[in-house]
Amino acid sequence: MTATIGVDIGGTKIALGVVTPAGEVVARTRRETQPSRPDEIVGAVADGIAELRAGHDVSGVGVAAAGYIDAARSTVMFAPNLAWRDNPLKAQVEEHVDLPVVIENDANAAAWGEFQFGAGRDFDDMLMLTVGTGLGGGLVINRRLVRGAHGVAAEFGHARAVPDGHRCGCGNRGCWEQYVSGTALTREARELAESGSPLAGGMLERADGKVKRITGPLVTAAARDGDPTAVELLADLGRQLGIAVATFVALLDPGVVVVGGGVSDAGDLLVAPARESYEHELTGRGFRPAASIVLAELGNDAGLVGAADLALAE
Repeated sequence: MTATIGVDIGGTKIALGVVTPAGEVVARTRRETQPSRPDEIVGAVADGIAELRAGHDVSGVGVAAAGYIDAARSTVMFAPNLAWRDNPLKAQVEEHVDLPVVIENDANAAAWGEFQFGAGRDFDDMLMLTVGTGLGGGLVINRRLVRGAHGVAAEFGHARAVPDGHRCGCGNRGCWEQYVSGTALTREARELAESGSPLAGGMLERADGKVKRITGPLVTAAARDGDPTAVELLADLGRQLGIAVATFVALLDPGVVVVGGGVSDAGDLLVAPARESYEHELTGRGFRPAASIVLAELGNDAGLVGAADLALAE
């Protein structure tokens, strides 16, 4: 059986890889994302696919896209962090490649990758949260990926957490994404630096004294090096994550909760506070079985591996 190509289109980059039926990435490439230019995104995807096909026999392409994908898995109806509105992405990609193309929500694809080959492979029911630029979600119930009636289930990041809270890219206020994401981590760190607080001194030094150079990865790196303020910022994010997980577990009762996305690279700096607040907030705690919170095993490859496997299934 031939391999397939997985494509993961995020808010800042496009990752592409040739994936075997066993979930192994045997070749990869990368392109930059231009969030405001949908046509350039399609061109970059096509260019990356052409590069990978030059050296590999592939039977299809799975594209993980950050947005609301319709039930037919062909159109990106809406993307909070990319300029897609009713964008016929499947048809656009197929115009450039003579291969069958499957489109899937990026967090759904990541969840499927982890369910098939990663931290969820021993469970029948799994919830995944991807903590990256935004907060994505994927749900597997009875070994089936849950897409909902219109293809847009499991958008946990855009459930309301705080009435009249921070404005979200989706247009609403107070979404979980504004409190559990790399965007939230960056906002909090920059606000602290802009206030003139000496607590932000270590992060500002890493950013050459420029507030706009403070990013989520910079905060994580500082925390790993023991910067107490960076550690506390990640702990705050982790505590919010734990509260969110307690809410979603109360609704869905999964066997395991898998946390992935770029911010999860912080490891226990994020997940340990999340577990603590989750155990404190979960309804019926102490009197019910409760899903564990575990880190994703596939890392940044989860989305492209899951998308490739979904293309193989087609």
